[in-house]
Amino acid sequence: MNVGPALPDDELDGPEEGALTVLRRGIAQTPELKRGLFVSVLFALMVAGGNLVIPIAIQQILDKGVSSGDPDWSFVVKTCVGAAVAMVLLAGLNKFLYQRLMRTAATVIYSLRVRTFAHVHELSIRHHGESRRGVLVARVTSDLETLAQFASWGAVSWVVNATMIVTALSVMAVYSWQLAVVVAVVLVPIFPILKLVQKRQLRAYDGLRTRVAETLTAISETVGGIRVVRGYGQVPRARGQLDGAIDSQYRSQLVARFFFAIMFPISDVFSGLALAAVVGVGVWQGPGWGLEAGTLVACLFLANLVVTPMAEIGEILDQTQTALAGWRKVLNLLAEPVEVIDPATPTAVPHGSLEVRLEGVGYSYVPGHPVLHDVDLVLPAGINVAVVGETGSGKTTMAKLLARLADPTEGRITVAGIDLRDATRADRTRAVRLVPQDGFLFDATLRENLQLGAEATGSAVTDDEIRDAVRALDLDDWLAGLPEGLDTPVGERGEALSVGERQLVALVRAQLADPGLLILDEATSAVDPETERALADALAKLAHGRTTVSIAHRLSTAEAADRVVVVDAGRIVQVGSHAELVAEGGVYGRLYESWLGNTRAA
Repeated sequence: MNVGPALPDDELDGPEEGALTVLRRGIAQTPELKRGLFVSVLFALMVAGGNLVIPIAIQQILDKGVSSGDPDWSFVVKTCVGAAVAMVLLAGLNKFLYQRLMRTAATVIYSLRVRTFAHVHELSIRHHGESRRGVLVARVTSDLETLAQFASWGAVSWVVNATMIVTALSVMAVYSWQLAVVVAVVLVPIFPILKLVQKRQLRAYDGLRTRVAETLTAISETVGGIRVVRGYGQVPRARGQLDGAIDSQYRSQLVARFFFAIMFPISDVFSGLALAAVVGVGVWQGPGWGLEAGTLVACLFLANLVVTPMAEIGEILDQTQTALAGWRKVLNLLAEPVEVIDPATPTAVPHGSLEVRLEGVGYSYVPGHPVLHDVDLVLPAGINVAVVGETGSGKTTMAKLLARLADPTEGRITVAGIDLRDATRADRTRAVRLVPQDGFLFDATLRENLQLGAEATGSAVTDDEIRDAVRALDLDDWLAGLPEGLDTPVGERGEALSVGERQLVALVRAQLADPGLLILDEATSAVDPETERALADALAKLAHGRTTVSIAHRLSTAEAADRVVVVDAGRIVQVGSHAELVAEGGVYGRLYESWLGNTRAA
């Protein structure tokens, strides 16, 4: 099946961006972050102010309560009680602030995850190659999870700690601007070091998020193809590929953590130097600056309130970088344009069989590498058409364009004279139905999976309507033979049913939708003869009175068609009946001889 080349993960990442650029983009695209921001900052200021109670209380007690020969115990007790009450209130305020910030963080992550998941489903087929599955899963899961972890602690720490540093330094400046300058001078060198490390750390974590996506892709392919892997004795090969992906992720993790290992001791060193400088300079110059013992002790406590957040900066920065790297991946995915957009003023698609026209249609999965070239085709309403061609010729891409899983990069496709881009999704889903080669089923009951056939068009469906659709395709015996009828669990991806039964479900879905254009990707392939007969009969009934386009992989489909369209290297090279094309030879003649050879060999 030609689904086109998958886009590499790095191609979607865009140019390298700095942390502030990512942050600005993220805030601009996440309005939930701005709601109540002023109130949260106000509460953060109150929390930071509350933490200053103890240093101020100590200064007051030492300088006014006990510095004289006759201690004022009444003042000391009142100050201690006031400080204790303030700390109880601070605990409650702290709890309220963290709950508020956590609630905001949870809302942001919820909204972003839903938007990202919805956007993935809005993207066209060029984004959904097999090798991209793990990457897209990583965006919705692990990449957003890094942001969730950051939002639950790192983001709160940045708000509270930044406020604490500013307020503590401000109060220290009131007590002794000289000591405040000493602390600032000692801590200033950490900022250029921080900037230097931050750039490299963000780049390292960006690479790590890419490696995580590659690991998820390897796991997805290995688990999804477990039967093939085990059946063909490819366990060592699959394990080798997975081990390689895990090893690459491990090495990227070591590089990213290296920068955390640098920042952690650096922040501790500068914190210790700042406290030592306050004590040393305060004792040395304190009397000359008019500092009393209580004021010096208060300044030491205030300096501790400044350096404590600095000591945490390594851990906070590490979590921030991995969150920004994941956020950047998600933002770049959300920036991918949605190609299939509902029109502002839609046109209704009529019921019944539809005339189909392809006018100068071209399509490229990757710009500059077209897989369809200038396709012109007219299909009268009610005709049964088989589209044939070698693997990679573009026939499946044509089918997907007919179902508007993507829009042509050139030309247009019309049904009943209406451009597919002028029809709403619900109207298009009702009028055009694609039955893929491998009918995907959700892990639910047969009833729930069949109801999808009508729910996609916005209408509900009853059990009686389902049974009518089954009866219309002459599949009553098959439904009656299921152990629990419509309540039969189909298992994950429909594994509880056979391949043929999954295809029968897909046909009943199509019958429930009642489309005017039916697109079949060889729905009778890879099944046993008995099921194939049931499928063929059901297909004939389903196609009756509808325009039917079948992607043909076998001779019988082409022979039964009213018209055969031959696609070669992305172009239509022959059109006619089976007999006409056999007599004409060319590409179809070669395909016919190949089919006959395979039939004789079988």
